[in-house]
Amino acid sequence: MAKESSVNEVDLVIPMLPDIEVAATKTAAAVAEYMKFDSDKIDELNQALIEACINSFEHSKSLDKKLYIKFIINDNELTVVIKDKGSGFDTGSINENPDIKDKLKSDYKRGWGLMLMKNLMDSVEIDSNEYGTTLTMTKIK
Repeated sequence: MAKESSVNEVDLVIPMLPDIEVAATKTAAAVAEYMKFDSDKIDELNQALIEACINSFEHSKSLDKKLYIKFIINDNELTVVIKDKGSGFDTGSINENPDIKDKLKSDYKRGWGLMLMKNLMDSVEIDSNEYGTTLTMTKIK
């Protein structure tokens, strides 16, 4: 007899509006609480998700102005897949490790998002092409 898969998914589509990333974090927190994540891990997940949403809002140039988020629930890990239908970008152009001293002295404080996501999550992968960008982040319970 085949074992039934324990994978569940939650889909969320949000418009690219100011502060709407809060809707994504409320969904993420509800899913993580269901999975019995501790509060620190939920906070880390939410902060990484905020960074991912803001990056997409600011840089995607998405024509439909929507963000597609899928929460994939496994026994001990939560995977969050964030997609936009923007113009994409060269992933090789990302400065993954901004110089903290230079950033603090600079008038331009942005550019920390990917570094933060990678430090807050257990894995982060980016796939981007002319049809959009997909960011996949995983958090282990």
